[in-house]
Amino acid sequence: MSTNLTQSRTAATAQIEALGVVAVIRMKDPGKLRAVVDAMAEGGVRALEVTMTVPGAVELIRMLAPSLPDGFLLGAGTVLDAATAHAVIDAGARFVVSPVFRPAVIAACHERDVPAMPGCFTPTEILAAHDCGADIIKVFPATMLGPQYLKDVRAPLPQVKLMPTGGVTLDNAGDWIRAGAVAVGIGSALLDLKAIDGSRFDIIAANARRVVASVAAARA
Repeated sequence: MSTNLTQSRTAATAQIEALGVVAVIRMKDPGKLRAVVDAMAEGGVRALEVTMTVPGAVELIRMLAPSLPDGFLLGAGTVLDAATAHAVIDAGARFVVSPVFRPAVIAACHERDVPAMPGCFTPTEILAAHDCGADIIKVFPATMLGPQYLKDVRAPLPQVKLMPTGGVTLDNAGDWIRAGAVAVGIGSALLDLKAIDGSRFDIIAANARRVVASVAAARA
């Protein structure tokens, strides 16, 4: 494996950590996705996970990938098997997220030298995924856990990199960061579907600014 490839996986992981926010989109109408990306980028959110539940998600990634704003990181979510992991990476995804821990998905990502971010819920799953080479572990669903859970898990397992998804809001994102998250995954709280339907992309940009400010304040 060439050094450049190794750097790409490491660099993408480092970029997610530096950005601190991954937007998760589950739109039914992908036609407005480019405008959403531009609004997010304007507000400072520069990592987007397009889930496989979006119609034509792989083609959407292929279309978006070459034309993104500078420094924007495009990934794929809800990836459940190795074949889908390869398909989204070949389409241009720079990171791959799953709601579950599947060793075969991690292996498929690492074959292409792309970060794998499996979904885990228990400390046992989290450590198993870490030992399997997961680059960042998505704590999911974090809705019913709360920031204290991350703090409790990281006390005996300080080596794990955790990104909660579910239950993250524009205002509590900083609480998760303070609890030890390297980044947060945020969906409808940031990508307000009513605002998108009404082409109110200014609301998306304002939401992005708020969540970025929450993370920055926690890191300060």
